[in-house]
Amino acid sequence: MNQIFDFFFAQYAEYQTTDIVLEIIAVVFGFLSVWFSKQNKIWVFPTGMLSTIIFVYLLFKWELLGDMMINAYYFVMSVYGWYVWTRKVDETHVTPISTTTSKEKKLSIGIFIATLIFVFSVYKTFDKWNGWVAYIDTITTATFFVGMWLMARRKIENWIFWIIGDVISVPLYFYKGFTFTSFQYLGFTVIAIFGYLAWKKHLNNNLVTV
Repeated sequence: MNQIFDFFFAQYAEYQTTDIVLEIIAVVFGFLSVWFSKQNKIWVFPTGMLSTIIFVYLLFKWELLGDMMINAYYFVMSVYGWYVWTRKVDETHVTPISTTTSKEKKLSIGIFIATLIFVFSVYKTFDKWNGWVAYIDTITTATFFVGMWLMARRKIENWIFWIIGDVISVPLYFYKGFTFTSFQYLGFTVIAIFGYLAWKKHLNNNLVTV
């Protein structure tokens, strides 16, 4: 039993207790945010913002630049998403769940490519482009950037990007030594799958009633 515990949590022996508690709090609010997103509830944004603020601090402290930028971007896009989700498209309806348009697909590709270039430049500037982890970080950052942008616009395709990024992040964060965060992304993967199915059902029901 001790060997299993050490395998998952031995790295935390070197961490400050405050940082461990903050990571757990951030994970809890992260779970709440994704759950509220699955439920199509506006609380996805305030809970997500609390989680990202904590993670920005921790990741900056741990010198994980790509991950820090992901969370800083999440915070900014949460503000934007909060506005979009509550914006009324007419006198009685707010922005609905929908599929991406051709223009939004092109913008998604543009965001992905621009993020790859930006993250690569940051890693090179701070001399952090020194292993395969940097390559994976760059790809996951670009994937999450697109996913967050699509979620902020209430597009169902956001879940596909979340699922891809979450699956990659589970072993990546465990390798980096952040077991709680790795478990978080494992949970995110499951919720994201059900989130896609729930949004798909909601979208189909709306199409039937139109």
